[in-house]
Amino acid sequence: MSFSPFSKAMPTADKFSRNPLSRVIMGALLVIVAAGCSNNSADATNNNASVVNSAQAKTSNTPTATGNDAAVVTALQANLNASGIEEKIVSAVPTDMDGIYWVTAEGLPAFFTDKSGKHIIQGQIIAVGDAAPVDISAALVASTAQEALKAVDKKEMVIYPAKGTTKAVVYAFTDADCGYCRKLHSEMDDINARGIEVRYLAWPRGQESVPKMEAIWCSQDRKAAMNQAKMGANVQAPSCANPVQAHMALGSRLGVRGTPAIFTEAGEQVGGYLPAAELAQAVGAI
Repeated sequence: MSFSPFSKAMPTADKFSRNPLSRVIMGALLVIVAAGCSNNSADATNNNASVVNSAQAKTSNTPTATGNDAAVVTALQANLNASGIEEKIVSAVPTDMDGIYWVTAEGLPAFFTDKSGKHIIQGQIIAVGDAAPVDISAALVASTAQEALKAVDKKEMVIYPAKGTTKAVVYAFTDADCGYCRKLHSEMDDINARGIEVRYLAWPRGQESVPKMEAIWCSQDRKAAMNQAKMGANVQAPSCANPVQAHMALGSRLGVRGTPAIFTEAGEQVGGYLPAAELAQAVGAI
């Protein structure tokens, strides 16, 4: 299967050479408790504790007001430019917290700012005072991921469809050389048999993995190439227009820091590696 050129220009930014803001944001992100391979190519288990356990916190039903606040975007962009930071701010929408805005930017994970655009705020914002704490950031994070993943053309992904009725669809940022990614892939038949469709996006954890990931996406049979790569084969293919850099930029925007990073169609990140049965439970395919 050949790969057709893309209608949109491919990003040229490389996640392995970030400017200071990118490094600060990616270094300080709160990450989901999950088994996965870290960006330094070593298998790792992330155990960062959050202020409120996600199982205990509710998600706000009205996470944002409608509309982008152009004045906040302009102010934040000006402040970033004044600090020598070039990332383009896409939007800033008000949240349930007075004076706090949810910001999306090209090539960066989303974050919060104040009305003046002078401060960048990361992590959770928890509303208390009701019967249970409410994580107002969870719905915002999921909404951002949902829209971004929905915009990816299926032709840009390597898809393993469900067997029988499709009960759930997951997006998985993956790396051919990651041990946990290979473990997840080894259970693909079981995952698909449980009614889960897996849509792979490329997330090479190091520069040395980029050629292999590009070769997978440039192969005539990308699924066969992916299967071989997951078993340790050195996949090669002629160069072609491919979405690897675009997937890397998307992953950076969604806060991906290791592989596999698994998202539901609703934009919720559920893992990390999960055994097939646990994955099915996490995505409601039971």
